[in-house]
Amino acid sequence: MKKYLFIIFSLLMLSCSQLIDPPKNLIPKDKMSEIVAEFAMNDQINTYVPGSNLENATRMALKQRKIKPADFIDSYKYYTATGDLENILNDAQEIILAKDPAAKDYIEKKLKENKNTPPLVK
Repeated sequence: MKKYLFIIFSLLMLSCSQLIDPPKNLIPKDKMSEIVAEFAMNDQINTYVPGSNLENATRMALKQRKIKPADFIDSYKYYTATGDLENILNDAQEIILAKDPAAKDYIEKKLKENKNTPPLVK
């Protein structure tokens, strides 16, 4: 009886190997990194131009790449559940640093100021 329970339990574990199924319109990781990098840069615009509409900038970034907001949200949830989001965010940070090398000094300065920075940023 124990053998049968073990076999059934093993089959159940193998059939449920993924926490979440990939969405129908999954955005590739490299494209996701580009979008996240653009969102971060748009967020900084609000610092220099107070009152700028971040929601419109976000919509425009998605519209330029012909991505529906629901597809972005589903892909974001999927990458969060699979643990790939950290790699996507690191790639996005590399994209930002490639576009603006001065950002590296700013990031290092902020890391020194805030000793309790989450590991994802480091």
